Amino acid sequence: MRTPPVNPSSHSIRTALGRSLLGLLFACGTLLTVPICSADPIAEIRFGVLYHDLGVWGGSSNEGGFDVNAELVFSPSLDLFSGMLRPNLGFSLNTTGDTSKIYGGGVWEYRWPKGYFIDLALGLAVHDGETDQGDVANMNQLGSTVLFRLAIETGFAFGHHHLISIMFDHISNGYLTEPNEGLDTLGLRYGYRF
Repeated sequence: MRTPPVNPSSHSIRTALGRSLLGLLFACGTLLTVPICSADPIAEIRFGVLYHDLGVWGGSSNEGGFDVNAELVFSPSLDLFSGMLRPNLGFSLNTTGDTSKIYGGGVWEYRWPKGYFIDLALGLAVHDGETDQGDVANMNQLGSTVLFRLAIETGFAFGHHHLISIMFDHISNGYLTEPNEGLDTLGLRYGYRF
């Protein structure tokens, strides 16, 4: 029995996506091996499940599934506008093989005395999704492999260590190149403060 010929362009796209995803998984595995038991370098770990590709700010909703998300928020902080500015590093892995990402930057957090908080994050993300028009029809065309990331998160801290929150994040190239469909996620996260 003969196997049908492979379309070279679709094969090269799948190969490139596979390599990107392997690199992404390796980087995520490296991130998770950072010693999280020490309270010195890491202030918090957060993880959760995010609905993938809302199409709210990004404008399109071609992709699907959910993202498994994890993030480290580091201890060094800068007091700024009555809040704290701290570095972060995280990843979102899509459950259906659509766009996954690794991101990092800074998080500004304001805490109210009764446990409520709001976070604003700004940084960069590297993804394994599509960049050019026409590559894969059912994926967002993001224009560049390195994108800007904006996020807002709000929630409640209880006890000395636990928090629960809702997070919205958006990645796009900021109209620096075309196409720029962007990608939005929204979901629930649990956090542990060391």
